[in-house]
Amino acid sequence: MQSSSQQVAPPLGAEDYLWNEDLAPTSVEQRTWNWVNIAALWVGMVICVPAYLLASGLIAQGMNWWQAILTVFLGNFIVMIPMLLIGHAGAKYGVPFPVLLRSSFGTVGARLPGVLRGLVACGWFGIQTWVGGSAIYQIVNGLSGSMFVGTPLPFLDIDLAQLVCFLFFWAIQIYFILRGMESIRWLETLAAPVLLVICLGMLYWAYVSADGFGAMFAKPSAFVVGGAREGEFWRVFLPGVTAMVGFWSTLCLNIPDFTRFAGSQRDQVIGQALGLPLPMALLAFISVAVTMATVEVFGEEIWDPLEIAGRLGGGAAILGLCMLIVATLTTNLAANVVAPANGFCNLAPHKISFKLGGLITAGLGIAMMPWKLMESAGAYLFVWLVGYSSLLGPIAGILITDYFFIRKCHLELDDLYQRGKIYEYSQGWNPFALLALALGIAPNIPGFLHAAGMLESVPVLFERIYDNAWFVGAIVASVSYYLPMRKTVHRHIRGEMARA
Repeated sequence: MQSSSQQVAPPLGAEDYLWNEDLAPTSVEQRTWNWVNIAALWVGMVICVPAYLLASGLIAQGMNWWQAILTVFLGNFIVMIPMLLIGHAGAKYGVPFPVLLRSSFGTVGARLPGVLRGLVACGWFGIQTWVGGSAIYQIVNGLSGSMFVGTPLPFLDIDLAQLVCFLFFWAIQIYFILRGMESIRWLETLAAPVLLVICLGMLYWAYVSADGFGAMFAKPSAFVVGGAREGEFWRVFLPGVTAMVGFWSTLCLNIPDFTRFAGSQRDQVIGQALGLPLPMALLAFISVAVTMATVEVFGEEIWDPLEIAGRLGGGAAILGLCMLIVATLTTNLAANVVAPANGFCNLAPHKISFKLGGLITAGLGIAMMPWKLMESAGAYLFVWLVGYSSLLGPIAGILITDYFFIRKCHLELDDLYQRGKIYEYSQGWNPFALLALALGIAPNIPGFLHAAGMLESVPVLFERIYDNAWFVGAIVASVSYYLPMRKTVHRHIRGEMARA
């Protein structure tokens, strides 16, 4: 991720298999991202089809317009808090996420949560690539009169043209991966105002097509008396909030990968505060308005903007799809390449660079067949989003507890890159962190298996726990980590201070 023209000196005593230029702390000269760059980064990541699908997916589950928007805003406001906390370490020490993990999981053990986070990002990379490829597929068929619509291929369940478009969009992203981190910053900053114009254009279309927002405001919730899902609001709201948190729980962990380039703590705080909750709420409002407008225009609710653009036809559809491609590209490169690239790099820094890690990410994104994760709103929200939040919540809880409550925001920077120092623990693994991670994940396993259809039924308690998967996992892991670690680390810190 560093500039190829700048040689980066390793930290004092750094060992080759724990350090390379992509994992090194950023220098003062490299911290060029101000709050505008960080806010633009978030706008570029927020405005994308999967984020659009959050609110419209909640509408499909029975919410009315304000319930859906409130759920999206609340979830994103909540996840912003751990985002700012974890981002603090990146801005203060200039270290990326895989290196920060070493303080809690150990110099070797950090590879496990890093890879877990990376594998989730590979799934997201695949989903976004599928969305971008689908937009290209819509354009090609719109221009050719559906000439390229074909029979699904065996095993893949998509036709040949869909596969080719998917791979073509995949190849576009490879170009930016090979050009490194600075090309991603440039693209995000340039695209942010364009993406905001796209959103306002969609809102204008919805307003004109539906003759105002009356239809959107008038539609009742399905949870009211006599509604299709009477009395089930909390059954959707609680996992809905968790899904919103889960949507960015990936970035919540590896946000140091970006804040390490921030000029100051003020830049990372203001940039994230302006760039995340409000743009997500705006996108939610647009999503709901457009979904309601489709009832007036097409006679049915359509929650997928790609399908809407395809039905519109003509030049407007092609322009809209091109803009969706840009939105998908900016999100995917920032949100779903940087973390796994650094995570795979951390497995063998002397062999795997950021660029090679990005290529591994791209390859796994194809192998996961992401179109199968997008088959329905329920599967997208409650199996994929809530499911992986149950895995990542415990990691966030451990990171925040270690950095703020155990170490009081103090890290021994050189020791993060060496074996046999304070982050060695037991042969490079911290057993307390591993135990806390397992305990944080365990309560959510029955609920996930039920949501995924692997178990026909589970006790209601486990369903409710799974509805709050990220929160349960983070709290259980945090407490499980804090209790055994506080005396160990505080004793070490007191000893170091006495020797000083």
